Amino acid sequence: MPWLQLQGYLKKSEKVFKEFLCQSRIGWGLALILLSLAVTLPGYMPQKLNLKVGEPSPCDIKAPRGLIYESEILTQKAREEAAKQVAPVYRIDNTVLMDLEGQVEKVLQKVKEAQKMGGSGEERLQLLKDSLAPYKLSTGELQALLGADASILNQLEATLKSALNRTMGEAVSQDSVSIARDKMIAFLENSPLEKRYKEVAISFIQALEIRPNLIYDAASTLQKREKAASEVSPVQVTISQNEKIVSDGEIVRPEHIEALQKLGLLRSQTSWGSVLGLIFFQALMVLCLILYMRSFRQEVYRNNSLILLVGSLWFFFLLLFKGLSLVNIGTRAEFGQVVGYLFPVAAASMLVAILLDAHLAVIITILLSLEAGLIGGSQFQFVVLGMVSGLVGLYSVSKLHRQGDIARSSFFLMPVNGITAISLGLMLHFSPRQILIAAVLGATNGLLSCILTLGVLPFLENTFGVTTAVKLLELANPNHPLLKRLLLEAPGTYHHSILVANLAEAAANAVGADSLLARVGSYYHDVGKLKRPYFFIENQIGSENPHERLSPSLSALIISSHVKDGLELAREYRLPKVIQDIIAQHHGTSLITYFYHKALEQCRSDSVREEDFRYEGPIPQSKEAAIVMLADSVEAAIRSLSKPTPGRMEGFVRKIIKEKLNDGQLEASDLTFKDLSLIAEAFTRVLTGIFHPRMEYPDIVMLKELERGKARDEMSNKQSAG
Repeated sequence: MPWLQLQGYLKKSEKVFKEFLCQSRIGWGLALILLSLAVTLPGYMPQKLNLKVGEPSPCDIKAPRGLIYESEILTQKAREEAAKQVAPVYRIDNTVLMDLEGQVEKVLQKVKEAQKMGGSGEERLQLLKDSLAPYKLSTGELQALLGADASILNQLEATLKSALNRTMGEAVSQDSVSIARDKMIAFLENSPLEKRYKEVAISFIQALEIRPNLIYDAASTLQKREKAASEVSPVQVTISQNEKIVSDGEIVRPEHIEALQKLGLLRSQTSWGSVLGLIFFQALMVLCLILYMRSFRQEVYRNNSLILLVGSLWFFFLLLFKGLSLVNIGTRAEFGQVVGYLFPVAAASMLVAILLDAHLAVIITILLSLEAGLIGGSQFQFVVLGMVSGLVGLYSVSKLHRQGDIARSSFFLMPVNGITAISLGLMLHFSPRQILIAAVLGATNGLLSCILTLGVLPFLENTFGVTTAVKLLELANPNHPLLKRLLLEAPGTYHHSILVANLAEAAANAVGADSLLARVGSYYHDVGKLKRPYFFIENQIGSENPHERLSPSLSALIISSHVKDGLELAREYRLPKVIQDIIAQHHGTSLITYFYHKALEQCRSDSVREEDFRYEGPIPQSKEAAIVMLADSVEAAIRSLSKPTPGRMEGFVRKIIKEKLNDGQLEASDLTFKDLSLIAEAFTRVLTGIFHPRMEYPDIVMLKELERGKARDEMSNKQSAG
């Protein structure tokens, strides 16, 4: 027993929980989030690859989603390349010239010191030779120096310094040291020195150790290279969905590893941050959709069938976008950035607008465009095209008069999509070939959206019980089998229905109701009279009234049964539920007044129950059903009005509406007193057009008699005159 009680408690708790989820739409929202993640999440989940730099790839690896990132590796390579392009910085070392000049001064100072020494000439020569040994001057050259006076030595010093300054004052590299020495010798050969002193100077220059004065400036070079590297902008890498990152057998490079890490495909990085972000994104999309319906479209939010329709469309188009994103046309580089131009957001917009509501279609367009951009590889151009095509598709079906209007919407969508794709391609600096592919895919998208809408619409109508304007237009066709039967078998009822439709359409337009539904509902509201057409006064042309032989209660039963018979015929001919509702509600629980009063006259009043002479109902639950009820009552009753002037007709119409209101027939219809006043004015306007006064033309026979009488009078007058 405790176990059975526990089972009962669990079942009850499960039922309450399910009802809570259903009523609060939490369950619907969670289910839609999970379905959205099921479509979009695979592109963000890690694939656990294990690759190493320098090793061959075991397979082709493609990007599961689009990605834009700044590559640290490629940026570093670009900076290193920029630094390499900077030429080394060199500077002139002035100390080299100063050192050479110092050596000249030192040599001549040695000469002067030797000249001032005491002792023999041999001793002075030997001393000078020892002190100038590194310069390898000959004995004759040394004797010439010892014999030179101060002016000669000064001239020699000045000439040598001039040769050094003219040559070493410029940049002299290691390779050009010998060239510099030759320049100095050439200068000395052209100098005004005496020949023997010129030879001394040349020998000195040839023996002089000349160092290059052009030296590498490491600090300046490093500074310039660092500046060049810092001026390189970060390298931005764009990866399109399904773009090949590395081919089978290709040697893996560092930039491959980086791209795979950014995509979360390596074992070392699972990219759970991206996964969490995607979950939040999908939750936000669904939350926006739910809050909009809850705030502005309660009729959809509270209807389980309609909200299931919204969820089905959402999931279907996400799945379709994902499938199209996997299509591989042409090379990946050309096609990868334009594949999203195939996503038929416009089809979703048109379907929602036709099946549900144009305002809801705008929200669906915006949200699905964002989803298209995400699935297409986080590309904003797909968002733009989705919004543009969706709004254009919505506009093209905003005034739907026939099914062919959906097909004609392709004439709007194809050029608009093509132009949008070209504009985006130019903005994003696509190649001419990419722009051409984008334009073709955009135009194809427009055609695909129309085909998809036409193909899916009947299935959705039948599956979710939604009656669209297209379906109503089909039902309004006079060639519909049920309407043809009504015309042939109950012509009076058929013409009565046409008049009711005119009244109902005008009234629906006046109060903002669905005028097309009101008109089509009026066409079919009395189809139940096909079962027994001659029991209804409008079909009794010159024949006996069968009700004269029946009791009032039986007549009332026959009259009221046309509602039930109409529902049976509606189900047989598969009329939509909204039309069946109008058939069931167009009399509400009204009293069959004529036969009720006839029963009161024939029987005792206490034996006649009013409820036996009322329709079964229900009372009208919508504005359209209530309008059809009022139009039906007004059209039937106005025939009894003698001399129907506009004033009398308006008073009569308002009287009938007031009676229905007082009888409680309009309580569930959401019609306001202002609406009822507008309906009365619309009815009067239509009826005035039907019952307008006409000129009474004289009868043809009477005209002929008058002509004969006039001729006889003229003959008699002639005879009298004769």
